[in-house]
Amino acid sequence: MFNTLIADYDGIYDPGQYNDRLLLGLKGTMSEAELHLLKMRLEEGRMRQVERGDLRLSLPTGLVRLPNGTVVKDPDDQVRHTIELVYTKFTELGSCRKVLHYLWEAEVLLPRRQTYGPQLSETVWKRASHAGVYAFLRNPAYAGAFVFGKTYRDPARQKPGRKDTGIVRRPREDWQHIHQNAYPAYISWDQFLQNQEQLRKNAVRFDQAIQKAGGPPRRGEALLQGMVICGECGYHMNVEYNPFPRYLCKEMARRLGIDACKTIPAGTVDPVVVEQFFAAIQPAQLDALAALLTDQQAERERLIQNWEERMKRARYEARLAERQYQAVDPDNRLVAAELERRWEEKLRQLQETQASYDRFLQTPPAHQIPPELCEQFRQISVSLPHLWQTEQISMEQKKELLRTLIDYVVLRRTPTNSIEIKIVWVSGHYSVVEAHPPVYRTEDLYNIDQMAERIHALWQNGEKDEEIAVQLTKEGFRSARSLAVLPATVLHIRLRQGWKSEHPKISAQIQLEGYLSITDLANQLGVHRSKIMRRIYNHSIPPSEVIRHPVFKTSYLIRSSPELFERLKQDLSQSPYIYERI
Repeated sequence: MFNTLIADYDGIYDPGQYNDRLLLGLKGTMSEAELHLLKMRLEEGRMRQVERGDLRLSLPTGLVRLPNGTVVKDPDDQVRHTIELVYTKFTELGSCRKVLHYLWEAEVLLPRRQTYGPQLSETVWKRASHAGVYAFLRNPAYAGAFVFGKTYRDPARQKPGRKDTGIVRRPREDWQHIHQNAYPAYISWDQFLQNQEQLRKNAVRFDQAIQKAGGPPRRGEALLQGMVICGECGYHMNVEYNPFPRYLCKEMARRLGIDACKTIPAGTVDPVVVEQFFAAIQPAQLDALAALLTDQQAERERLIQNWEERMKRARYEARLAERQYQAVDPDNRLVAAELERRWEEKLRQLQETQASYDRFLQTPPAHQIPPELCEQFRQISVSLPHLWQTEQISMEQKKELLRTLIDYVVLRRTPTNSIEIKIVWVSGHYSVVEAHPPVYRTEDLYNIDQMAERIHALWQNGEKDEEIAVQLTKEGFRSARSLAVLPATVLHIRLRQGWKSEHPKISAQIQLEGYLSITDLANQLGVHRSKIMRRIYNHSIPPSEVIRHPVFKTSYLIRSSPELFERLKQDLSQSPYIYERI
C-alpha cells in the first residue's frame, strides 16, 4: 500500500509485487518449520535428560546442588533439624493445621530459600505459614525423588499479561517421570505417600463458624450432650428425648432443604463410650501415659536444640555485623552509618530471640506421674465403675467426668447398620469402636438374605431350630432386638420362605388321650380358636384344666370334660360375637 521494501541477506523485495510477495511467503513458511524442528530437537534433548534424571530443576529449601552437580542436604544444622521437626510433628499430629499451630506456639521459624529479590539464593527465616508447611509436605524432592511433569499449562485458564497463570496440577498417577533415590532424602517414599493420603483425607473442611459450643452439662440422660458431631455433615448433633434419648442432626435439612441425617439412639452409643472411658483410666493405661510423657520430654529436648541453634545464628550475625562496622573507616560516614544500623538491628534480633528462648524455658516440662497419684488412679479405676451405676453420681457429674478425657465424639452409621464411634481424646489421639443398635423387625437386618441362606442349608441337613440358632450366633448373626439368634427367628424365616418340616399334620401330633387341642375344641363348639385362647388367658377356663403339650411346648391341651364343654357352650352362646364355622 505504501511501497515499503523488505530486505534480507539475499536481496530486496517489494511486497507490492506478486513474485516478491510469493517468495517472502515461502521463506516465512520455511523459517517457521525450521524453528519448529529446532524446538522439537531441544525438547527431545530435555526429555532425554528427564529420563536419566539429570535435568537440573530448582531445588527446595534444605537441598543444595554443588558445583559438580551433586545434590546434598543443606550443611546448616538448623535448616535440617527444622525440616525434620516438621515431618515428625505431621506424623504425630496428622494435620497441617495442627503442625502450624504447634510451630506458632513453640515459636519455631521455618527456613525459606529466596528465589527473587535482593536476597536471591539466601536462606531467610520466617514465621511459619500454612503455605510454608504445605510446601514441605507436598514436595517429593524431600523423599529423594526427581519428579517431572507435575503441572501443565491450560490456555483456557491463562489471563492476558500474566504468564504465571493457567498452571494446573496433575494427580500423582499422571506425573510424567518419577526417579526415586535421586536426592538425599529426609523421609522415605512410603512415608511421603502416606502423608499425601493423610492430606487428601484432611481435605474435607468443615465450616468452623457454624460449629456450636458444647454448652454446660445438664440433667438429661444423654451423656454425650454437647460433644457429639455428625459423621455425615460435620455439624454438632442435638439431643431429643421423645420418646427416648437420641442424637439427631437437622442442620442440612434446615440449611439446604434436603433429608436430615440419620438419628442415632443414645442408649446404644453412651454405654460404649463409657466403657472406653473406664478403659482409659485403668492402671494398664498408666504405662502408656508414662510413655507419652517420655515422648513429650524428648520433644522438648528437640525444641531446646532448635532454640540453641537459633541463638548461635543470632550471636554469629551480631558479631559479624560488629566486625563489619569496626572494619570500616570512621570517616566514611555513608558506609559507617548503614553498618551501624545493621549492627543495631542484629543486636535487637539477638535480644528478642533471647527473650523468646527464656519464655520457652519458663514453660513447665512434662513430669513423671508421682507414685501417690498412680495409687489414686488405681483406686478410682476400681471404684468409679461401681459408683457410676448408683445414684451417688448425678448426670451432670457423669458428663463432667467424661469431658475431662473426651474432647468430642463423631458418630456415623455404616452400610452394615452399625454405628461407627470415633472418640477424640483431649490429647488429640482418637479411638474408633463400633456399636450395634437394636433392630425392631427381622426384615430390617442388613444380612437377612445371608441368614436365610444359612438357615436353609442347615435345615436341609436335618438340624432343629434350636441348633440352627446356636450355630448362627457363633457365625456372628443376630436377631432383631437381640445380639443372639433366637429359635423363634429361625422359625419365622423358615415359615416365611415356605420351608416346613416334613412330618405329619401338627394337629394329629398334638392329640393326647383325655385332652383336646384348641383347634379341635373350637371346631366342636363352632367358634374361632381365638375365642378359646382368650378364655385361657383370662382364666375363664380354669388353669387346672389346661396343660402344655409335652413335645410341642407352645401348644395348649384342654381336658376333655363334658361339664367344661357345656359351660363353655353356654358362655359362648351369651356372647354377641360368635364365629360360626362353615
